[in-house]
Amino acid sequence: MAALRRKFGEDYQVVNTNRGAAFSAPAIRKKRQRFVEKNGRCNVQHGNLGGETSRYLSDLFTTLVDLKWRWNLLIFILTYTVAWLVMASMWWVIAYIRGDIQHGHDPSYTPCVANVYNFPSAFLFFIETEATIGYGYRYITEKCPEGIILFLFQSLLGSIVDAFLIGCMFIKMSQPKKRAETLMFSQDAVVSQRDGKLCLMFRVGNLRNSHMVSAQIRCKLIKSRQTPEGEFLPLDQCELDVGFGTGADQLFLVSPLTICHEINPKSPFFELSQRSLMNEQFEIVVILEGIVETTGMTCQARTSYTEDEVLWGHRFLPVMSLEEGFFRVDYSQFHSTFEVPTPPYSVKENEEKSSLPSPMTTPHRDRVFSVNCLELGEERAAGQGSGSASCRLPSKLQRMSSSGKEDLQRKVLRLSSQPSEKACSTGDLPLKLQRMGSSPGQGDGESRFHLKALKVGLEPMTMSTGDLHQRSLPPTPAPIPTHPQAPLHSPMPSASGGRPEDNLPAKLRRMNADR
Repeated sequence: MAALRRKFGEDYQVVNTNRGAAFSAPAIRKKRQRFVEKNGRCNVQHGNLGGETSRYLSDLFTTLVDLKWRWNLLIFILTYTVAWLVMASMWWVIAYIRGDIQHGHDPSYTPCVANVYNFPSAFLFFIETEATIGYGYRYITEKCPEGIILFLFQSLLGSIVDAFLIGCMFIKMSQPKKRAETLMFSQDAVVSQRDGKLCLMFRVGNLRNSHMVSAQIRCKLIKSRQTPEGEFLPLDQCELDVGFGTGADQLFLVSPLTICHEINPKSPFFELSQRSLMNEQFEIVVILEGIVETTGMTCQARTSYTEDEVLWGHRFLPVMSLEEGFFRVDYSQFHSTFEVPTPPYSVKENEEKSSLPSPMTTPHRDRVFSVNCLELGEERAAGQGSGSASCRLPSKLQRMSSSGKEDLQRKVLRLSSQPSEKACSTGDLPLKLQRMGSSPGQGDGESRFHLKALKVGLEPMTMSTGDLHQRSLPPTPAPIPTHPQAPLHSPMPSASGGRPEDNLPAKLRRMNADR
């Protein structure tokens, strides 16, 4: 483990490289039937063809090539054996009809084929002719035209049989299926993050030094599903994007490569999570195609991964190392994986969580000041005083440090200090202020005092209906004080109406007197 940490760094902490100790499944499920075996063989059999069997005979050459080797060898041996026996029998029949068998040892008799006087000699003659051995002991004479015709037919038929059977064996031996045996796929596929994105990955490798020209890889997802219309599709095939749009599916396969399928909203694994992987049933078929460099024939290698062979939160161990003058590939670690931190949620769940608003990202609300701070701001604007440090406290703390009535009184003063707001009577004030002014209790005199001061100080702005009526009446002259020791600074009544206060309505003069 220490060597792996030195090789990969602290970010690559190996949790466990043993698959048996990986994320434990709830139960060992029965091995289900695969659509494609690990060696690439398709596990499909065709039955109940009926009258369609004759189609195989119409393409006899391909049928022979597709047969297994034991059947090919049996057909090869039987074809030559039957052809030799049939042709040897025809030569023996010609000799028997002409009577060469009865005069075989007569030197004065000229047979069709010299020295053919039984079936073994006829068979040896055919083999010598077919294989062009030509021992010189058996030969055709010029007095046998039927033998010459049979000789021509034998030569043509032999060439056809040789071309058919030898060509069939040559094609079968040169098939690139065996080349696929040297193309490796990882035993398992893994799901982990790469470049901040959740990806499904597997590994491919080439054991030979000869390259695969124009190598291309494709992936198919085999999964049964039901359409919204209720149609059931068994073993439905869905394409998995492994870089078709970016060209990543075109491989330069000189060293093991990790093929990556990004799980995004377009991927069929968009809703796949670590928990749902245990209940899924699917199969991923991988197809690698390329041209064999030595023969120029197209080769195809296949494998598949079931849901049990997909490891969540794993990553492949690197197999490349730099030696003196070359790169070395260690195929002993080709199938090895190790665990890495991976979120167990699906990509859909992660996107839904990221779309929710976070408390750290919500915008801050505007500051809420108390009534004192608002009054202080107005006083600073007018140049009448300076603020205190207590105004910097939040409004909630200030409300906790004072009673409800005191805050209400400050609001009354604040409302009254705004010259843009006018009220024609006390009924225009808020209902809460009217209740406070009319309700008896403790502090009633102080509240009344503030209300009266408000009305006196803002006489031009606050008038009642009675005040307007009194103002429309002529002013009443004030009585002349008779006290001999009147203060000198007291204003004297003038002919125009006396003091300025005398011009106020009677209600306001009574409020000033009470003050």
